[in-house]
Amino acid sequence: MAAKQILVVDDDPLFRDFLKEALDRNEYDVDVAENGQQAIQNLEEAEYDLILSDIRMPGLDGIKVLERATKLQPESRVVMITAHATVANAVEAMNKGAYDYLEKGCSLEEIEVRVARALENQELKQENQRLRSELQERYSFGNMVGKSRRMEEIFELISTVAKSRSTILISGQSGTGKELVARAIHYNSPRKNNPFIKINCAALPPDLIESELFGHEKGAFTGAVKQTRGRFELANGGTLLLDEISEIDPGLQAKLLRVLQEREFERVGSGSPIKVDVRIVATTNRNLLEQIEKGEFREDLYYRLNVIPMAISPLCERKEDLTHLVNHFLEKYNRENDKSITGVNEKAMELFMGYQWPGNVRELENYIERAVVICQENQIGEEHLPLDVLTGRSTTGRSDEGLQVGQTVRELEQKLILKTLESCEGNRTTAADMLGISSRTLRNKLHEYGMAGIFRKGVSTEELAE
Repeated sequence: MAAKQILVVDDDPLFRDFLKEALDRNEYDVDVAENGQQAIQNLEEAEYDLILSDIRMPGLDGIKVLERATKLQPESRVVMITAHATVANAVEAMNKGAYDYLEKGCSLEEIEVRVARALENQELKQENQRLRSELQERYSFGNMVGKSRRMEEIFELISTVAKSRSTILISGQSGTGKELVARAIHYNSPRKNNPFIKINCAALPPDLIESELFGHEKGAFTGAVKQTRGRFELANGGTLLLDEISEIDPGLQAKLLRVLQEREFERVGSGSPIKVDVRIVATTNRNLLEQIEKGEFREDLYYRLNVIPMAISPLCERKEDLTHLVNHFLEKYNRENDKSITGVNEKAMELFMGYQWPGNVRELENYIERAVVICQENQIGEEHLPLDVLTGRSTTGRSDEGLQVGQTVRELEQKLILKTLESCEGNRTTAADMLGISSRTLRNKLHEYGMAGIFRKGVSTEELAE
C-alpha cells in the first residue's frame, strides 16, 4: 500500500522540521511548506491525504490555507496547529471545515495518535463514497437485466417515479426482483445519498415488529435496557422498504397508516411525536384486495400504499428475457469463481425455455451459479442442470406435469423415465425393474436423451438438485 501523503505548513523551521522527522519515522510521505503561499502551490501540484497547517503565519495565514484546501482537495483532512493563546482560532477553523487541531507543545505520542485518527477518518470516508458509488452503479435501472416489453415498461416507470416522494407498492411473485426494483428507485432518486433501510415484515413476530419500525424508550417493555431508534427514524431523509407488507399484523396497520398520513410516529413507551421525512416503498407477493375482502388488510392503508402501483411479471410470462438473464448470471459467477464458461448449449437452453420457473429470477440465478461451479467444460449442458429443470417438474409442486395434448410419446417417455429414476434416487437397476425394461434398455434411453452422465451410481437426486 502506498504511503499516505502529508503536507506540513509552518513558518517556524524548528517545529516544521520536528514534525517532518516525526512523520517520516512513521513511514508517511511528507512535504513541507514554510508559508501559506507555498502551501497553496503544493496543493495545486500534488494530492495530499492530510494537511497540517499552522494558523498564525505572515502573509497568507492558516485559515486561508484551510479555505483553499477544502476547495482544491475536499477529500483531504486538515489539522490546524496552534499555540495555546489561539485555541479560539482553531475552533473557528473547525467550524470552517478543519478536522482537528493540535497545540504546539503536545507530546510526540499525541501527535502520532491524532494524525493516525485523521487519516483513518479520511480513509473511512473514501471507502464509504466508493461503496455508495458501487451501490448506485449496481442499482442503476439501466443495468437491470431484461429486454422484454414488460421490463422496458418497468424501467421507464422507475425513471419517472424515482424523482417523486410518492409511496410505491410493488407486487409480484417471490423471486421476481421486487427488492431490486425498490433499490433502483432509491438509488436513482434525489434521496440516493441518504439511507436505504429495509424491514422484512414476514420475518418478525407481531410483538417485535412495532419496536423495529418505531423504536422504543428505555424500560418500555421487559428487555428494553436502552432507548433504541426504529427503522423509520434510521431511514429519515431516505427510503424505507416495507418488504412483504401483507404480513403486518392488523393491529399495527392503524399505526402505520398514521405515519403515512401525518409523517410522524411515537417510539414505543413514549408520548412524544417524532417527525420524519421518509419515502415508503412496499412490496407484496399476495393479492391485497383479496386480503381486504377477508378483513385481513385495511382498505384505507391499501390506498395510502398504492399511490403508484408497480406489478413485476413472473419469469414464465417474459421468457424472452431468459437469454439475457442467463448471460448476466453466467458472467457474474464466472467472475466470482474465476472461470471462463462461454455459454449454455442449445439443449440446456431448450430445457430452460420449457420450464415454468416457479422461483422466478432467483431460482434461475441459483441454478446458473450451481452449474458454473460444477461445470468442467466450455459450455453448460443438461448434465449440469437440476432435476426440476430436466423433468419440467418443480419440487414446489407448482409446475404442470400432467398429460397435455400436443406432447409427443418420446417426451412423455422421457419424463416417465426421469421421474422414476428420481423416485429411486438414481438407482438404474431399481428404476428399470419399476419400468418393466432391462437395465441395458434404460442405459440406451439415457444415452438417447443425452443424460447418461446424470444418474450415476452413488449420486442421489438430492445432490444433483442442490
